[in-house]
Amino acid sequence: MVRRHDYYSDKQWAKFYEYSQKLKTPALIVDLSIIKQKYLELSEHFPYGKIYYAVKANPAIEVLELLRDLGSNFDIASIYELDKLLSIEVSPDRISYGNIVKKREDIEYAYNKGVRLFVTDSKLDLHHIATYAPKSKIFVRILVDGGETAEWPLSRKFGCHPDMAYDLIVEAQNLGLDPYGISFHVGSQQKDIGYWDEAIAKVKYLFSALEDEENIKLRMINLGGGFPCSYKNPSNDISEYASEITRYLNEDFINDIPEIILEPGRYLVGDAGIMVSEVVLISRKNNTALHRWIYLDVGKFNGLIETLNESIKYPVYVDASGKMGEVILAGPTCDSMDVMYEQFKYKLPLNISVGDRVYWFSTGAYTSSYCSVDFNGFPPLKTYFID
Repeated sequence: MVRRHDYYSDKQWAKFYEYSQKLKTPALIVDLSIIKQKYLELSEHFPYGKIYYAVKANPAIEVLELLRDLGSNFDIASIYELDKLLSIEVSPDRISYGNIVKKREDIEYAYNKGVRLFVTDSKLDLHHIATYAPKSKIFVRILVDGGETAEWPLSRKFGCHPDMAYDLIVEAQNLGLDPYGISFHVGSQQKDIGYWDEAIAKVKYLFSALEDEENIKLRMINLGGGFPCSYKNPSNDISEYASEITRYLNEDFINDIPEIILEPGRYLVGDAGIMVSEVVLISRKNNTALHRWIYLDVGKFNGLIETLNESIKYPVYVDASGKMGEVILAGPTCDSMDVMYEQFKYKLPLNISVGDRVYWFSTGAYTSSYCSVDFNGFPPLKTYFID
């Protein structure tokens, strides 16, 4: 169990705690003021960067409206996210279609709605964009290594080798598209800032080669997301990320740094959420078992899917004290996969009992939007907003 003061101030916790007492568990409480604070901090540390919020992290209207009013741009993964943004009057020139996997009709739909910025990493998708979104700006996503320090890696499904990116940029120009830039993602919750250095160096190589050999001058680098929120494993402050990444850009691009785009999701909304759950059952698998099984009313299928392979280690808190013991934390469904932490042991009070509340800190990102609709009959996690 973590110490509450390491994550939330007394004022923040009092606001969360008071509101939670009115709610039936499981529930997610999101503090919009924390999201605003994170957005302003990111803008301060990257004054030269355009922020494109990754809508998939938390697509709630309340979150989108707040970020819209703060001046954010938006990165979408589907036309359904596009429609949600258009419904709250976000201008399409503030939207990037950042998913490499998109149907031809969805490209056309987005184009007809006014979107003019698309990502690609394959020849066929590039041709679809040329056909259904002519003359649009495109940026190519390259493969980069996020190592083992990204708690949620993104290095296999998305992106292409720099040599292929080179060819795609040349072909984009031949197809009448506007070759705009290069993007990468070093992995979500990336704790090693050095991976941005390697990625930016690859981008610089592409910028120089394309200008020297093809007379194509790219104008934008999309640095992706990866900035961390406050999980159980420690990470550097955002000021350290900004300082180092700015240094990498200056070293490679000297006095000619192109337009910079950031695609934060987890960083902006993760720390703003606290999930409130309840102990349903406590058991041991034999009379001499060292570890208790703590079954909660929340699990992988209704908010905690990122505990898959125990990847994301959320801070877990119980408003109690006393002697602690190691536990295995599991969810409520009739599925043996619904175990959050078994290898990595959490410690909870020995006197914890059925009905006690367990709080999951920093759960504002990739929780409510990942919920199953009706698995085992359990409804999706309900979300409540405070400010």
